[in-house]
Amino acid sequence: MSFNSTVTPVKSGRSDAILDWLQMFSGVALIIFVFMHMSLVSSVIFSPAIMDTIAHTYEENYMAQIGGPILFLLFLFHFYLAARKIPFRLEGQKTIWKHAKMMKHRDTWLWIVQVASAMLILVMGAIHMWAVLSDLPITAARSAERVQSGPWIYFYLVLAPLVVLHVVAGLYRIAVKWGVIKAYQRGRLNRFATGLAVVFICIGLATLVRFMTLTT
Repeated sequence: MSFNSTVTPVKSGRSDAILDWLQMFSGVALIIFVFMHMSLVSSVIFSPAIMDTIAHTYEENYMAQIGGPILFLLFLFHFYLAARKIPFRLEGQKTIWKHAKMMKHRDTWLWIVQVASAMLILVMGAIHMWAVLSDLPITAARSAERVQSGPWIYFYLVLAPLVVLHVVAGLYRIAVKWGVIKAYQRGRLNRFATGLAVVFICIGLATLVRFMTLTT
């Protein structure tokens, strides 16, 4: 009797772990940027002069001129890392949808929200960055003029909530996946994440209203 002594090599999970870490770090970096960006644009609620001052500070330190292209590359890099786990074939998408409905698990639905929002943000975020970086310097008047012209108001009414949902869902999933939050703390984290999303969406809507009513 003969035996097959060939050993099938098992692929090491080290590379996947490294890619997961890079995905997490790039995601955190983008979340920090989103908070900085929101602090800039939402300052127009209090005064256009405050927004202009913050924007001038960013541009004076080349955070827009140099940071913008770097941010876009980081944006693409993060999407590339996340896309490893996204089913792009119809069969895979149907399976994910079927399992989500069957399990009725909140975290599974959050992952689907992140995937769906990521696809839209990839396109809409690129359009937004091109519109801003091709029309420097950033000022409250220019931002208001863009929001008040054409379909831009509808564009931002979709993009702003999508970004908030994606960021908040990402923060929640990072906290759960990497053990920052334990199982018994998830309920509290859910309430905090929901409240955070509502607050940021309201701030975003208030910012758009301010831009719409700002005289340019």
